[in-house]
Amino acid sequence: MLVSHEPEGLPAGEVARQLSVPHNTMSAHLAVLSRAGWVVSQRQSRQIIYRASLSHMDSVIQFLLQDCCAGHPELCASLIDSLSGCRVNESAEQDNH
Repeated sequence: MLVSHEPEGLPAGEVARQLSVPHNTMSAHLAVLSRAGWVVSQRQSRQIIYRASLSHMDSVIQFLLQDCCAGHPELCASLIDSLSGCRVNESAEQDNH
């Protein structure tokens, strides 16, 4: 959900509402994700806005691809092909702005 709301992010309460999770439970989950590097937070007035850490996701994906292939790139070919579509869409989106 947070990835789809980049770059503006979402307030913690809105994340809880959209997922139908109690606010205190969602805060605990977001705190765990934040400590693990998957999300970043920023206080805006009385709200805490959460965003996906795209750089962390990129690092993890790169590690998994390198580890997965272990000298056998054919093992990851379909995954690499599916990820290349993301970059094309991202470039096209930037061209539209």
